[in-house]
Amino acid sequence: MADLTLSTGPVKQFSVFTENRVGRLFDLTSLLSQHNVHIVAVTVLDTTESAIMRLIVDDPDRTRELLVKNHFPCVEEDILAVELSGEASLKQVLAALLEAEINIQYVYAFSKRPEGRAAFALHTEDAEIGAQALGHRGFRVLTQRDISR
Repeated sequence: MADLTLSTGPVKQFSVFTENRVGRLFDLTSLLSQHNVHIVAVTVLDTTESAIMRLIVDDPDRTRELLVKNHFPCVEEDILAVELSGEASLKQVLAALLEAEINIQYVYAFSKRPEGRAAFALHTEDAEIGAQALGHRGFRVLTQRDISR
């Protein structure tokens, strides 16, 4: 049974650190898929020698266990995830965070959301204040429960 606190808490992001070589992303996605863990958002930052694979999944507990057991070094952290109602919403999300003076380090999109609604993951300097600013503007800030199956 899933931890109720986790499921209603902030969305979890895993940053997986690996050598930059052919097939490493395939290895990670295959491992998760074999254990019925679904990746709902992913981005990869690479350098010559290494890569950081950032992902959001529908089962953080199982993911954490699999990453540790299979020697994928990672860091887990809360991330701000917000649902968008349309193309113009992104500008309004950014305006709300600018007004609250919240710096954004990086952004990436969810691959699929229920009912076809878009969503973005935002790594900000203060996710809690960012979530409050977005909530005050009427945006739906997602929790882990919103993306879990």
